Amino acid sequence: MTTTRDDAAQADRVAAWATGVGVGLMVFMVGWLLLGRIFTMLLSAPGGPVAAMAAAILAGTVVTIWQGRRLARRFPH
Repeated sequence: MTTTRDDAAQADRVAAWATGVGVGLMVFMVGWLLLGRIFTMLLSAPGGPVAAMAAAILAGTVVTIWQGRRLARRFPH
């Protein structure tokens, strides 16, 4: 089976979004670790970790969407 140019572009777009998800997950993990330390010092016991998790989820989601769109834009539809 031969692949067409559209199949290759689709595969490249999927790979671009997968890379964006990976970068977003790294931002989530590092953000959760760093923000967990900072927010635990600033807020009370249940509030610090919850705020750190919420901020890390938000940062990871934003970076995932931003990187996925940026990388996928390089390949034609």
